[in-house]
Amino acid sequence: MKNVALIVAGGKGIRMNSAIPKQFLKLKNLPILMHTLNNFQDFNDVFLVLPKSQFNYWKKLCKIHNFQVKHTLIAGGINRFESVKNGLKKINAGDVVAIHDGVRPYISKKLITALLSEVKNNYGTIPVLPIKESLREITNKYSVAVNREKIYLVQTPQCFKLQEIKKAYDGQNFLKEFTDDASVYEQYGGRIKTINGEEKNIKITSKTDLIIAESLE
Repeated sequence: MKNVALIVAGGKGIRMNSAIPKQFLKLKNLPILMHTLNNFQDFNDVFLVLPKSQFNYWKKLCKIHNFQVKHTLIAGGINRFESVKNGLKKINAGDVVAIHDGVRPYISKKLITALLSEVKNNYGTIPVLPIKESLREITNKYSVAVNREKIYLVQTPQCFKLQEIKKAYDGQNFLKEFTDDASVYEQYGGRIKTINGEEKNIKITSKTDLIIAESLE
């Protein structure tokens, strides 16, 4: 079976209050994005989606750090949906694709393997974590408690049969409800299987996240 990774990194560093896009900030002396790609180096092919304007900067970083993980660069779109769509269009061969956030550097190979092994026709697989905090739904001036027992946090990578997820993206226009790849796939008729995610598989979007990530092994 040919496994393909599609890493999506379109950050601009706004929430980080940084001039450097978040995926290029250093984590343990290496850009975050390089840590992420290292976890997929055993895949048959790795595709990296970046804004076209960041290509040269990324190539420069690869030279500086002698980064050797083989990958293909693809220009992103105006939002994550369009970026993933652009990426999938460029992938011509493969059985299963793992779509992953570029700023989740601590995904384990164990979890990746578990996700890939559960993908079946008309079934994608995603990692999830239970909610620990209390939840409330706020409407106008009032709020009500939400039962958290059936609510889970969603992570990546999200894994699908390549041809099925390509059809899901090609066959639909963007909707605000499309918050991840699973929601796109589900809207097109696919089913989603969940497996336990990992606490360490954090998405680095703020300075606090980066501080936490620095403390992880």
